[in-house]
Amino acid sequence: MSFSHLGLSAKVLSAIDSAGYKTPTPIQEQAIPHVLARRDVLGIAQTGTGKTAAFVLPMLTMLEQGRARARMPRTLILEPTRELAAQVVEHFEKYGKNHKLNVALIIGGVSFGDQDAKLTRGVDVLIATPGRLLDHSERGRLLLSGVELLVIDEADRMLDMGFIHDIKRIVAMLRKERQTLFFSATMPQEITKLADQMLRDPARLAVTPQASTVDRVEQRVILTDKSAKPNLLVEVLKTETTDRVLVFTRTKHGADKVVRALQKSGFGAEAIHGNKSQNQRERVLADFRNGKLRILIATDIAARGIDVDGVSHVVNYDLPNIPESYVHRIGRTARAGADGIAISFCDHEEAPFLRDIERMIRMSIPSTDKRTGERPAHRPAQQNAGNRNGGRPHRNGRQQRGHGGGNGGGGNSRHNGNNGHRSQAPGNGHQGRHPSQNAHEGAPRAEATAGEPSGIGNVTFLQRTNEPRRNAGHRAR
Repeated sequence: MSFSHLGLSAKVLSAIDSAGYKTPTPIQEQAIPHVLARRDVLGIAQTGTGKTAAFVLPMLTMLEQGRARARMPRTLILEPTRELAAQVVEHFEKYGKNHKLNVALIIGGVSFGDQDAKLTRGVDVLIATPGRLLDHSERGRLLLSGVELLVIDEADRMLDMGFIHDIKRIVAMLRKERQTLFFSATMPQEITKLADQMLRDPARLAVTPQASTVDRVEQRVILTDKSAKPNLLVEVLKTETTDRVLVFTRTKHGADKVVRALQKSGFGAEAIHGNKSQNQRERVLADFRNGKLRILIATDIAARGIDVDGVSHVVNYDLPNIPESYVHRIGRTARAGADGIAISFCDHEEAPFLRDIERMIRMSIPSTDKRTGERPAHRPAQQNAGNRNGGRPHRNGRQQRGHGGGNGGGGNSRHNGNNGHRSQAPGNGHQGRHPSQNAHEGAPRAEATAGEPSGIGNVTFLQRTNEPRRNAGHRAR
């Protein structure tokens, strides 16, 4: 099927053709007709399946009629992070070049003044992170009663990052007679309940690739002592023939620590994470993209905004405690037909994470043992899957999501540099919650990425325990 059979307008089809795309991806083929028919949609789709274009393209067609009013957006798209929100803006710019629509980006880390000015001019499409959206609403600078179409993207990541209460507050401000598009990579119990409350007789779509790693990525594991990781990273950078290197850590504090260690050894490196301001993050990404910066240290959440060809190596300085995150991390290399190398450091405490990863990808990753026999002086208490640092198999075999390391932040104060959300109490684990997706979808053409088995029909649902979520009421920005 071609795009011309989906009911899109001539202006949209012209933009798609200019971008060089001919055939819609499965999620686009399924979702676009339902969106144009003004039907609610519940879509299970990983980033990399062309999901963003699946709602952007029909929205552009629908928005050709009508006009925006000051402070009353016609459509609203909620994203969990600034980088993802910015990428949606890029999609509207790319495919809406034949339209005269006002698209506004409302995220933390930038001044209220500029955003107020955009809202005053009238907005056809408002793309926002929940916390900053509520800030504008509380200041009386934004009215949501005119929203005709609501898109909640990356719903399971919204849950992971503590957004659910904010989303419920936002939805309560909207008219009941609206269209709602709800996309999620997995369907934990809380997300299922939220979807049932928000959607009316939705079209249920499931397009989720099985968890498989990129074929052109050479994977290796180095078994090491935790204290030896800094020197091991230096050794890898000296011995490997590298172009751009993306190094993943579990926490923001860990990322900064790795940067300092590399700089001390004479390597130019910078970090990108939630404590960096928006300007800092954009500058670092630009330097990495144009080759001025060769080594970038990142946390999973911040890395969702990284869409850079030419990454020769991905180094997992810390193994992720959510196995799906491993697949998406190494998918940052071997792009655009190139080969890539993924090297993972695994210390004694991370051995269960490695087992989870190998179980999910259904292969044993070749390993080199450089351990000296060192063991932690004080072994942490045994953790089960319900533990907030989990990610390990539950006794009944069900995989639970872990939350990762502490965020390194303090208190409940607001930080403009945060990842589109307000920082939590120390050690709350939000930083390690690793949204697992590829940052950019390359829509409308899907990337060769992988996801977890999840969703509807032939896709396994992930369930969560009923324990209360910590700090769930803290609003993210």
